[in-house]
Amino acid sequence: MSDPRPIGVFDSGVGGLTVLREIIRRVPSESTIYLGDNARAPYGTRPDDEVRAFSTEAIDALVARDVKAIVVACNTSTAVALGDLRRRYDLPVLGVIRPGAVTASLTTRNRRVGVIATPATIRSHAYFNAIKDENPAVEVYEHATPALVPMVEAGMVDGPDVEAVVAEALAPLLGERDADGEFVFPLPASARVDTLLLGCTHYPLLRAVISAVAGERIAIVDSASATASALAELLSINGLEAPGTTRGTAADAGHLGHAAPTERAVAPTHQQLTTGDLEAFRAIASRMFGDAFPDVTAVEVPALVGRTWPGRDPEPSKLLTT
Repeated sequence: MSDPRPIGVFDSGVGGLTVLREIIRRVPSESTIYLGDNARAPYGTRPDDEVRAFSTEAIDALVARDVKAIVVACNTSTAVALGDLRRRYDLPVLGVIRPGAVTASLTTRNRRVGVIATPATIRSHAYFNAIKDENPAVEVYEHATPALVPMVEAGMVDGPDVEAVVAEALAPLLGERDADGEFVFPLPASARVDTLLLGCTHYPLLRAVISAVAGERIAIVDSASATASALAELLSINGLEAPGTTRGTAADAGHLGHAAPTERAVAPTHQQLTTGDLEAFRAIASRMFGDAFPDVTAVEVPALVGRTWPGRDPEPSKLLTT
C-alpha cells in the first residue's frame, strides 16, 4: 500500500523551510508542497483567534492541492491551533512541539531546559506541558523572544546587528543581569540551563549566532529533525509512503521485516508557495536548497485585515518549574 500524493508543509513564513529540509533528507522519495504565509508573518505576536483563522486558511489551500498529510511547521500554529486543525481535516496532521520536547527532555543533563519562542507559543505553555509529560523532573524556563522572527523574515541571519539582538534576547536565560542590575531568572551558575530549545522554526536559521551567544556548554535543540523522523513513522503506520519506498537496505530489501517494494518509484516533486514577497522568499530558499527548488509561486489567501480581534496581550518572560 502506498500513496504518491505530496506532503503539505505549512509555516507562517520561511522558518518552516528548516523542517522541510529535514523532511527531504529523512524521506527523500516523498513529494512536498510548502506554503509560507509570509504576507501575514509573524504569527507569534497575534491573538490566538487570529492565528487559528490564518492557519486554517493556509492549510485549506494545501488540502485543496490534494496532499496526503500536513506538517504544521510553525510552533505558534502548533501551540494554538493543532487540536482545531486535527478536528477539521480527515488526514494526518503533525505538529512540531511534541517531537522537539521529547528531544530536549532526552538531551538535558542537569534537568534544566530553556525554551525561546514567540509570545503566543510561550503564552500557551505548550512546550512546558510537553516537556513535563516526557519528564516531570525537568525544570522548564520559558522566555518570549519576539524580535527574532521579523529579523529572519527580512533575511537577516548573521552580522553584528543580528548578534546584538540575539544576545539581548537570550540574556535572561543565560543568567545575565537586566538594566537594574537584577537577574531576570536568578539562578546560580551551577543551576542554569544546559539545554536551549529553539521553540520556533525560524530560529534554526539563526543557529550559528545563537550557539555562539549561548556558549559551548549549552546544547541547542530544534524540532526539525525530530519532526521529520516522526513524519516518516506516521507515513509508514498509515500506509502513506510514496511508491517504491522501502525501509530495508541495499543488500537486503526485506531487512527488519520490511518487504521489497512492489511498485516502481516515481521521482519526487517539490513546490514552494508564498503569500508574501517572492524575491525575499527566494533568497532564503536559495540559501538553504541551492538549485533544488528553481522557482517559487505566489498564492493568495483571503485577507482578514479588516477583522476586529481581541486586544493583544504582550507576553513577558515566564518562569515555570512545577
